[in-house]
Amino acid sequence: MCGIVGIVGRSFVNQAIYDALTVLQHRGQDAAGIVTCDGDRLFLRKDNGMVRDVFRNSHMRRLVGNMGIGHVRYPTAGTASSAEAQPFYVNSPYGITLAHNGNLTNTAALAEDIYRADLRHINTSSDSEVLLNVFAHELQQLGKLVPQPDDIFAAVSRVHERVEGAYAVIAMITGYGILAFRDPHGIRPVCYGRRDTEQGPEYMVASESVALSGLGFHLVRDLAPGEAIYISAEGEVYTRQCASKPVLTPCIFEQVYLARPDSIIDGISVYKARLRMGEKLAEKIEREWPDHDIDVVIPIPDTSRTAALQMANMLEVKYREGFIKNRYIGRTFIMPGQQQRKKSVRQKLNAIELEFSGKNVLLVDDSIVRGTTCNEIIQMAREAGANKVYFASAAPPVIYPNVYGIDMPAASELIAHGRSNEEICELIGADKLIYQDLPDLIAACREGNPAISEFDCSVFDGRYIAGRIDRNYLDSLEQRRSDTTKQQKSRAAALASNETVDLHNGN
Repeated sequence: MCGIVGIVGRSFVNQAIYDALTVLQHRGQDAAGIVTCDGDRLFLRKDNGMVRDVFRNSHMRRLVGNMGIGHVRYPTAGTASSAEAQPFYVNSPYGITLAHNGNLTNTAALAEDIYRADLRHINTSSDSEVLLNVFAHELQQLGKLVPQPDDIFAAVSRVHERVEGAYAVIAMITGYGILAFRDPHGIRPVCYGRRDTEQGPEYMVASESVALSGLGFHLVRDLAPGEAIYISAEGEVYTRQCASKPVLTPCIFEQVYLARPDSIIDGISVYKARLRMGEKLAEKIEREWPDHDIDVVIPIPDTSRTAALQMANMLEVKYREGFIKNRYIGRTFIMPGQQQRKKSVRQKLNAIELEFSGKNVLLVDDSIVRGTTCNEIIQMAREAGANKVYFASAAPPVIYPNVYGIDMPAASELIAHGRSNEEICELIGADKLIYQDLPDLIAACREGNPAISEFDCSVFDGRYIAGRIDRNYLDSLEQRRSDTTKQQKSRAAALASNETVDLHNGN
């Protein structure tokens, strides 16, 4: 769930990339990076932290050039090392930098192959560095002194043949142009747009359309699954389908939670999709609980607001804002450790007592992952004087781990894994629990683009559409993503940061 952006402009692009990354900050708050190109020189700055903290005036002044790429990182493995910050760089061939959103499912095999066959060294545990080296090797194999669009697309085709999993990629070839491509299933989103200036057209590629509109670019379209786009430094645009059997199967959790509501992804308005999720959930309540005694619907800010408002309208009950959010606390389900998440929930939200006192309250959230957040919020509602606290999830039960770039962790840490609805309700402390049905969620999203025949719903149904995902892979994933492992990695990274120097940090 990282955010990526690339711009080919007619003047310096450093400020535009910075602004785009702030728009995409919701996609990653762990680290940020920008690399620009001026002639045949690269200028890189990346580090841990939010965009506003990583880039100071002194850094921005050094990021010169009319094209560049940027990245905001979300740690699927829980490590806080600045060595994992992107973009990554290799000097051969040409000098290539790359930023990646997603997760490769055959990283270990690729890393071994890169070392033994491609004779390339991997310096971090990031699958993005592996992906960069695979692409660089395939481009180098063509042996061209000056890469042409056909050469670049041929290298992308070989990447699709070797790499498994989910990936939306933006890369920059020093002095030549910017490349973006999407995995053959289109699991992670990426789109591109154009802005006309007096000097000529400028182009942007980004994870979400909101980054384009926020900077005055108009959305041209999403990249198709398996498709690549190459924009030369002179502003010439080339596109090509580089996969043999592409099938659009986008991640449905983008619509539920990850994306901003003002984005359009694969032709679907995220805002409209979330309205329809609220409608479907209200219809389920009317069907299965016609004599409900709900006095007020209250969203858990921010992602569930749209669905909650539509639920209240359809149920003909009051909608109220019952929680005030501290916007300087990160997203809690990606934080390592239950205690940290619990503490963060209390720091992030504060209840308005008069909206709860003596009322039967229906709290609405976008989803339930570990259950930590909703358990704390239900307690807060009771402490604020609620008579009864009901809980609704705009998504179905999250039962299976995500393998495509979202930190929905070890299956044993998912509250819905192996538990009935009644058991979950008791664990979170609610008086009643209502989940969205998966067919209703799919219908709510597909209505925005009926051409999409299937979504990646693996966290709900356990069907992994890309990569050879078996029990051994999931067991290995659970070991890497458990809270204990994350805490150990965080401690190790903290110790290492006092002993090592990052040569590419741009300080």
